[in-house]
Amino acid sequence: QAQLMESGGGLVPAGGSLTLSCENSGSFFAFERAAWYRQAPGKQRELVARMDRDGSTRYEDSAQGRFTLFRDDSKNTLYLQIRTVKPEDTAVYYCYALRFGIDYWGQGTQVTVSS
Repeated sequence: QAQLMESGGGLVPAGGSLTLSCENSGSFFAFERAAWYRQAPGKQRELVARMDRDGSTRYEDSAQGRFTLFRDDSKNTLYLQIRTVKPEDTAVYYCYALRFGIDYWGQGTQVTVSS
């Protein structure tokens, strides 16, 4: 079982930065994979970045250079830092984890970028 709780979203001006947090009830190290997805208004949910158990990360093209995914095992928390935010980053951001073939999702946190 896992309970993923996102936080850190809100209204941010274009060009600013923010860091999203995803806290788990247990260790993220127990998961085969953890990731952040986002869903913009009227669009499908899309992968932003993912981390495997060994800590290796992979970013989608849209996240290259401005996004950083990292994990703090002492806090059971997965983070997504977004720098130089753009209006097109406006979306609900979801935390995701996979373990033993079971998908776990958080409830999402809204990020709105003002131009």
